[in-house]
Amino acid sequence: MESTTQLTTEEMAQTANEGARRETREIPITDRSEEPNAEPLLASDASDSMRGRWEAIQTGFVDDPRAAVKEADELVADGIRKLSDSFTQERSRLEKEWSQGNDVSTEDLRQALRRYRAFFHRLLAV
Repeated sequence: MESTTQLTTEEMAQTANEGARRETREIPITDRSEEPNAEPLLASDASDSMRGRWEAIQTGFVDDPRAAVKEADELVADGIRKLSDSFTQERSRLEKEWSQGNDVSTEDLRQALRRYRAFFHRLLAV
């Protein structure tokens, strides 16, 4: 299910900051090559669509720079939302198994943790 609410990156950051007003510590990255074969963070159709939108935004900058920047912000916010949704769906799948009294395999949990680790390595490498 895709959300229809259009948030900007500023609104997302504001929400994140309000919810994370606790002490944080830096997460060291010891080996950036640890996940050389990491899975894509988004489905290929979503990635392709976003690449197409990005190309159109860049092309449109010449004619209307202000609109291009607004559209770029919306594209980034959409990407963040899609990424968040994919992690939420995975977590919901695992929680559904737990709530039904089923054991989630260690392998499923290991794969989930690897995906989180790959995401953090990519995020912090930027």
